[in-house]
This record gives sequence, structure tokens and C-alpha cells, in this order.
Amino acid sequence: MVDIKDGASYAPTAAARKVVTRGEFVFAAAFLDHGHIYGQTNGLRDAGAHLKWVYDPDPARLEKFVQTYPGVQVAPSFDCILQDAQVQLVASAAVPDQRARVGLQVLQHGKDYFTDKSPFTELSQLEQVQAVVDQTNGKYLVYYAERVHNDAAWQAGEMIKDGAIGQVLQVLNLAPHRLAKATRPDWFFDKARYGGIITDIGSHQVEQFLTYAGCAAASVNFARVENFGHPDKPGFEDFGEFSLTGDNGASFYSRVDWYTPEGLRAWGDGRTFIVGTQGTLELRKYLDVARQAPASKLLLVDGAGEQEIDCLGQTGFPFFGQLILDCLQRSEQAMTQAHAFAAARLSMQAQAVADARATATVGAAQ
Repeated sequence: MVDIKDGASYAPTAAARKVVTRGEFVFAAAFLDHGHIYGQTNGLRDAGAHLKWVYDPDPARLEKFVQTYPGVQVAPSFDCILQDAQVQLVASAAVPDQRARVGLQVLQHGKDYFTDKSPFTELSQLEQVQAVVDQTNGKYLVYYAERVHNDAAWQAGEMIKDGAIGQVLQVLNLAPHRLAKATRPDWFFDKARYGGIITDIGSHQVEQFLTYAGCAAASVNFARVENFGHPDKPGFEDFGEFSLTGDNGASFYSRVDWYTPEGLRAWGDGRTFIVGTQGTLELRKYLDVARQAPASKLLLVDGAGEQEIDCLGQTGFPFFGQLILDCLQRSEQAMTQAHAFAAARLSMQAQAVADARATATVGAAQ
């Protein structure tokens, strides 16, 4: 049963179409610092991938993972995974500032890499990884779960591709999250480790905008971050907002925060509003407040009228099967490398704008 109250351990599973037979695509999981590794693992296994190894230096995290996936072998070292010629992909949810370092090792050993978002905490990490990707032709894949592992978010992209609302003019993403402060590790509150709220949660939102609006790039108009309510954690940002303009003129605004009330039945009331030239879409991704939880709904308004579309459990999360086939066929159906990097780059650029604004504000106050 998926726990919709806890975003850190939210790990959907589905009766997905298996794109490979057992043993045809082998992967390992390593560095289990964030609970998203369970969502990554579920998605790959649901699509037919075989989980062979797991590695983590923490025995408690290892024990939980092995209990969840009986039969997985515990690797005595990360190098054991890197040296195994059967392993085609390594999935990882390391501490964010370590994700690029882990990925570089994977790529340099001739394997593809599937990391939790955010894939980087600094632009210099992206530049270093880009050079190794160009050199090795390896894949540095990113788990932007708020779109690829959500029924309504995935279905919205398919409908937009089919022309359901015409050309997308504007996307608005609201992304509140539950903090569950007592359960978070120390690195979660250290900005040098997690990269800032826009780098982290914001990377999800940028990826959705680029997908829905069909943008390859965008510019940052405005960005702001704050620590409104946690003076005991000076390195923590609990609120962020930013605005982008896409290379095709589409506009974007997003709010990200850690202020989900305890009474909400899900970890966050994620909403997306999309305006097109021929219609609008509203996404209620995780619940329909005061009506249904869990839920994954689309509200479509077009020239024919109004529709409420129930998406929960309907898509099978095709991203993961596409990802597996991309690795086997060296194609880019699930997500292009340029797109994955663009989402990360833009979120870090917006974070830098917000950081500069914060520094200027402090300086003016002094």
C-alpha cells in the first residue's frame, strides 16, 4: 500500500506493460539516502527489469530494502556493482550533492545511470557530467517523479501532444510538500547538500513546464526563496517561487513550499493549471481535497464543454518501459538527455537568481 501521507517514501507501483523478459535488462540500486529509490525501483521492476544488486553503507537502509525486494543480492561494495558486466543501469538516490559523483563513476564504467532529482546541486557538476556523457555516450537519466510517476501528469502530456488544448501558452505549478521535520536527516536542512528549494523541488516543476509547453530552453524572470518558519534550521528554505519564459514565448510560474498542513490526507496538494489556445487543463495530482484521496484527476475545458477525467491507475506509467528500451536501443523516447539537463540547469539558474536577491536584501537591511 502506497503511503500518500509521506512524500519521502511515496513509491507508486502499477500493472505496467513489461517491455523485457526476465534477465534481459539488469539493474542495481545503490546509495539509498532518499526514499525515492523505492519509486525508481518499482517503476523499473514493474516494466520487467531485473533487480540484481543493492549497495548502501547503512545496514538499516539495506535491511529495509532487502525486506521490500526479497531476492536482491547485497553487494559488499559499490565497486562490486560497477565491475559486474551484467548490470546495465544503476539507480540511485544519494544525498543530492553526491549524485553527480556517483553518476560519473557509473558512466565511466560503461553503464547508464538513473538518479533521483535533483540530479545536481551546482552548475559545475552538470558541466562535468555533460562532458563524460559526450565522451561515453552513456545515459544520465533523472527521476522527475511528479510527472513520470503520476497518472494525471503523464496523461496531460499525452493529451497536449494530441492537440487537446492547442498551443500551450502558460503553465502554473503549485507544489506544496509535507515537511515531517522529525523524520528528515541532517543533510536535508544543509543547503550545500540539497542545493536549495528551487534546485530541489523546483527541478520537478521546470521539467513539467518544458514538457507541456514544448520548450527546449527558457529564461528566468524572477525567483525568490525564504525561510519563514524554521529559524532553528538556518540552512533550510521552506518557501520558493519563480517565473520563466520559454523559448517559444510560453510563460511559467511555480510555488514550492514545505507548508502542507497536517490535516491533509496526502503529502501535498500538487496542482497544475495549463492554458492553451483551444482549452485549459487542471491537474489534481495526488488528491481531490475534501472529496477523494488518493486521486489523480484531469479537468478539461474546451470548445465541446467540461470534463472530469479520472486518471488514477489508468496509465501504467509508460516512462519506465520507455527508459528500459532507450537503454537497450540507445534511443530517447522516455526523455532526451538535453531535456533532463535543461530542467536541472534552469532550476539551478533560478535558484542562483533567488540567492542573489536574498543576498542583496540582507545587504540592504544592514
